[in-house]
Amino acid sequence: MVKKVPITVARGDGIGPEIMDATLRILEAAGAALEIEEIEIGEQAYLKGYSAGIAPEAWESLRRTKVFLKAPITTPQGGGFKSLNVTVRKTLGLYANVRPCRAYAPFVKTKHPGMDVVIVRENEEDLYAGIEHRQTDQVYQCLKLITRPGSEKIVRYAFEYARMNGRKKVTCFTKDNIMKMTDGLFHKVFDEVAAEYPDIEAEHWIVDIGAAKLADTPEVFDVVVLPNLYGDILSDVAAQIAGSVGLAGSANIGEHGAMFEAIHGSAPRRAGQNVANPSGLLLGAVMMLVHIGQSDVAERVHNAWLRTIEDGIHTYDIYDPEVSKEKVGTREFADAVIARLGQEPQHLKPVRYAASGPFRPPALKPQPRAKRETIGVDVFVFDPDAKPDDLAARLQAQERDDLRLRLITNRGVKVWPEGLPETFCTDHWRCRFKAEGPVSHAAIVGLLGRLAEAGIDFIKTEHLCTFDGEEAFSKGQGE
Repeated sequence: MVKKVPITVARGDGIGPEIMDATLRILEAAGAALEIEEIEIGEQAYLKGYSAGIAPEAWESLRRTKVFLKAPITTPQGGGFKSLNVTVRKTLGLYANVRPCRAYAPFVKTKHPGMDVVIVRENEEDLYAGIEHRQTDQVYQCLKLITRPGSEKIVRYAFEYARMNGRKKVTCFTKDNIMKMTDGLFHKVFDEVAAEYPDIEAEHWIVDIGAAKLADTPEVFDVVVLPNLYGDILSDVAAQIAGSVGLAGSANIGEHGAMFEAIHGSAPRRAGQNVANPSGLLLGAVMMLVHIGQSDVAERVHNAWLRTIEDGIHTYDIYDPEVSKEKVGTREFADAVIARLGQEPQHLKPVRYAASGPFRPPALKPQPRAKRETIGVDVFVFDPDAKPDDLAARLQAQERDDLRLRLITNRGVKVWPEGLPETFCTDHWRCRFKAEGPVSHAAIVGLLGRLAEAGIDFIKTEHLCTFDGEEAFSKGQGE
């Protein structure tokens, strides 16, 4: 007798309970060996005062089982409520979001019948670090954080996924022609890791043209690895052009746990009507079965689902009178999949899952610590009435200790020296002070003290540093 694997299940909100019930019935009928612990998340948890939509005792279950099958939830509108998905991903270190996007033509309408792409999205950092500030009347900022360890983990995952699943190519999307340091690091790490996988083709695209190519000719891609924001957007795009967001499952993988879900929302308008398509959550559950080492059951469920789709048994969202045979509800669709367990599709390609368990990424390569020296400081100033030349004169009056004003920008555009009068300016000025060599913290503190005494309202500083002698900050125009 196969030992049951403990998993945590949440039925969610809206259509969540219906599609979860359908999914669990199929898994049970297929012989999945699961020991289910249920937790309450979402709307009811928010109403009880838990701002992230999850109670403390629910975390105990997640940390114990390390496997979470989650139905969609409804996050209340307005301030004070956090995204449960983001909270779980970050808290449990679920750094890899994996979304297979496959076409099921001619049974599900698509313009790209040969599409079979897996989006691997970094899940913890980038702009989703959520570090934002209002700095002036007119300017808000969001910090984009890209780390070497975070980049290496997700890139290695993408190549390991490709190797384990017989994929031939991994493509990286970034915008490093503009964000040369953050996206540039992601691209650099991609190239370094790719060199360790000579059996897998590697390529890089700038994200804008790459997104256009993905939307127009997805057949040329296989596995695509991206930083967080691009991956969030393009995984939905890929799922939709494959046929329907409603058919896409999602895995969130970390070293200490995993979460599996549909990529769609809770659709409260469809709740309780027995019309929702459980396919996205079911395919998420298939990924879960592979993760916990029950690949044979995953194969049975997935092939039965494919047979159901090609037999034309469809829920309303993908029903097409030209190809569908029967429009069914949530329960009836589950019954149809159960009836086909043990069968394989005749037209669509059957799936095969190699026996495996939870992914264990290779250890990160240790990086030598660089010699860091501070050579200046960017001082961000709030002044709604400033003119660049006048502001520069006020700042230059406070120069000491070899810290000299070299540059003023507004929204990243140089306005001093030699700025143009046509440049539109806000009330937020970046004022760069640099020295000819290393400068002490005391010198920077002294500069800030003099600026304060002169009535210059600084709101933020960023040290300008070199690492092993190389300047590690974006350059201003003409600097």
